[in-house]
Amino acid sequence: MSMGMEEASDHHSDQEQKRAALGHIKEAWAEAWADGIDGDCLAQASLFCALTELVATYGEDATARFAEGLPKRIASGEFSIVLSRQ
Repeated sequence: MSMGMEEASDHHSDQEQKRAALGHIKEAWAEAWADGIDGDCLAQASLFCALTELVATYGEDATARFAEGLPKRIASGEFSIVLSRQ
């Protein structure tokens, strides 16, 4: 199935928004880290905020189904950052 021009534009805009959102979150993390907030506390607070927003947007059932897929995604390395040594 091919993507129409409008769908491609929407996808592009969605990707741009995700990139911008990630930039804002990284800035907030850097500021909190500089204020001495522990990384584990930041991670837990971020997950709470993210899950709260997903529940508000999609509901408990859909968010729970999304969360059920996380163990496999984590184990497969989707959230791991591999640093290459040169």
